[in-house]
Amino acid sequence: MRQKNNPEPHVGVAGQLSSKAASQGRRQFLKQSTATVAAAAGLSAAPLLGGSVALAETDALGPLDAVQRARQATLRRQTAALYQSNRPLPLHLTNGDDETYASKLASFSKTLPHNNLGEADLNAYAAYLNALRSGKSEDFEKIPAGGAGKLVDPQSGLCFDLEGADIHSFETAVPPRFDSEAIAGEMAELYWRALTRDIPFSQYDSHPLTNAAVADLRRFDNYTGVDTQSLFRTPMPGDAQGYYVSQFLLKPFSLGATPFDQKYRLPVAGEDFMVAYQEWLAIQNGVAPTRRLSFDTANRYIRNGRDLGEYVHIDFSYQAFLLASLILQSFGAAALDDANPYKRATRQAGFATFGGPHLVDLIGRIAALALKAAWFQKWYVHRRIRPEEFAGRVHNKLTNAANYTINAKLLNSGAIMNVFSKYGGYLLPMAFPEGCPVHPAFPGGHATVAGACVTVLKAYFDESFVVPSPVVPSDDGATLREYNGTLTIGSELNKLASNVAYGRDTAGMHWRSDEIEGLKLGEAVAISVLSDFNACFNETFEGFTLTKFDGVTIRLSGRANQPTRVIR
Repeated sequence: MRQKNNPEPHVGVAGQLSSKAASQGRRQFLKQSTATVAAAAGLSAAPLLGGSVALAETDALGPLDAVQRARQATLRRQTAALYQSNRPLPLHLTNGDDETYASKLASFSKTLPHNNLGEADLNAYAAYLNALRSGKSEDFEKIPAGGAGKLVDPQSGLCFDLEGADIHSFETAVPPRFDSEAIAGEMAELYWRALTRDIPFSQYDSHPLTNAAVADLRRFDNYTGVDTQSLFRTPMPGDAQGYYVSQFLLKPFSLGATPFDQKYRLPVAGEDFMVAYQEWLAIQNGVAPTRRLSFDTANRYIRNGRDLGEYVHIDFSYQAFLLASLILQSFGAAALDDANPYKRATRQAGFATFGGPHLVDLIGRIAALALKAAWFQKWYVHRRIRPEEFAGRVHNKLTNAANYTINAKLLNSGAIMNVFSKYGGYLLPMAFPEGCPVHPAFPGGHATVAGACVTVLKAYFDESFVVPSPVVPSDDGATLREYNGTLTIGSELNKLASNVAYGRDTAGMHWRSDEIEGLKLGEAVAISVLSDFNACFNETFEGFTLTKFDGVTIRLSGRANQPTRVIR
């Protein structure tokens, strides 16, 4: 039986009352406050008080009295902060491009003023770096602009949060250098993604362009094993299994009482942007595009790269994962992770903890934290050039307007020849009129959010659970048909992360390495937050189990700030 009245009458702070005295004080305070408010309003206090003051007795407040509860709340927050502060300090290494090229031709500079080659004005770039160093709002406002475009939220990379590890404590790998074969292979892939945007995913095995893409990409050391099944996919467990698009982007869902299918307003085939040099140059300066997307008259299911690119064009940050959580909840309790304390409970059900509201809230929280971690890396560490900027360097190299150190394998790529044959130049055909967003490339923001949110979903649900009634779209995207195969929650969540991340590549926004590191960064953010949260539950909880993107299965401890444990 719990002992009544904490035997410690004081807590070491002058003037702080014992729990009993504090309770009596609260009662007296309420009486006095109510009387004061009533007098000010010209009323009697009796009706407001109901003739008496009734506060909850200590025994009805749970296993801790008010003083104990306050002490525990402080202790748990302090313990979490100390646990996270013991993380090794990262080095934040870069690929050296920003320092190597005096003209800053290999660094992100969109919306700064540029010369006719698309190279940034160096005074503007110096002001840009000065603002990043100082972190002062007024210095960001002093950065010269080439047009009306605005830099997207660089100060978010300097904020602090009270959940999970500090956003500056995460480390990423170094992206490929401007002159490397690795970036050349990634750029060749992007050209091929643009050239094959309108080919249905179901036709990748047989279509001449996708087979040409495979043959060309195999010339690069980082693509030697690619085939039509793995083309534009990731090596994550389950991603290459089954149809290209995840079930969580195809299956219907319900938003409250309203059912929805996943048909979307999608662009017409064949419409690409920024293939004319002056249009490309204006958009580098931050000038608003003069052209707009044209849309199909009928809504359709996602069935090709252009469709997927548009999905991740106007989605909100955690849209795909919120909808996935609704679909997953429709599978019932059997789909929950075995560690969920309410999976087999007979007299309780989860709600604010281990239930639907807990899950959807956590997805939104994780997404915001992941974005801030990515934004720190983007602006303050790497400032990596976007593919559309790099393509301008390719174009000026091949038209002899400038001499850049671009790997010869890219310059001799079949993708380059096909783009020139179709458009008369070497710029990357973009899926969106405005081109890429106005923040640096590395790591991918969509990828980081995807890594974080999918990690939460894999923790919350049983990854081996078989997805019921899987579907695939027709090649015109008008209908769904049954998929004859077995797909699991884990594989389809990995595929969802891949779709959301690499859909941005198909649109021309990002490099493959942006997405690889973004997924890993988001996963690390999610694990750090889940570790903090695990110290806060009252339920008997052993800790969630999940399989990371590298295939390693771990258990997150259910105890206060204990490290994760590798299972297999």
